[in-house]
Amino acid sequence: MKLFYSPTSPYVRKVLIALIETSQRDDVELISVKVSPFNSGDQVPDNNPLGKIPCLIRANGQPIYDSRVICRYLDTLHDGAKLYPDGENLWDTLTLEATADGLNDAAILMAYEKMLRPEEQQSADWIEAQWSKIARTLDALESNWMDHLTGTPDMAVYAIAAALGYLDLRHDGRNWRETCPNLAAWEADFAKRPAMVDTLPPA
Repeated sequence: MKLFYSPTSPYVRKVLIALIETSQRDDVELISVKVSPFNSGDQVPDNNPLGKIPCLIRANGQPIYDSRVICRYLDTLHDGAKLYPDGENLWDTLTLEATADGLNDAAILMAYEKMLRPEEQQSADWIEAQWSKIARTLDALESNWMDHLTGTPDMAVYAIAAALGYLDLRHDGRNWRETCPNLAAWEADFAKRPAMVDTLPPA
């Protein structure tokens, strides 16, 4: 299999974590690409018309995307402990994973506003609107999801950890830990896991 990826993408990091946790990392060739809202490059669009990563090319040559689809697919390919539970618990896992991806969406939009638009065209109101979504999400994690996060890790737990890592990478000045002490303590400990260390994005 092949994976189109960028090491700074929190969505890609989810997939890399899934590969490590399911002992499939050596089964996938990583193909580094640079994509942005303005330029999807010349490789990714041939496999994902949206021009986004991660995009996995399966052994049969067919592509699948996005990160949630890829992670669910990878979880079907191994015989070890599954990253997605069966039964009623699955809905909590999928909801929490969607929460992580929504946090990433807002954080990336903030980063793009500053990285891709000239300073005179940047909207402070837009940036703060995205941060308000992130702040609400962090509050919800602190208030409602700590039991899930501190339980047996599933894909949603890894997704939240990757999303918090992206906040540190792109928005460390916001100092999210100040208002979420329980979440911060959990993240500091969880970040020591081998799969988290091995997928740490470059600064």
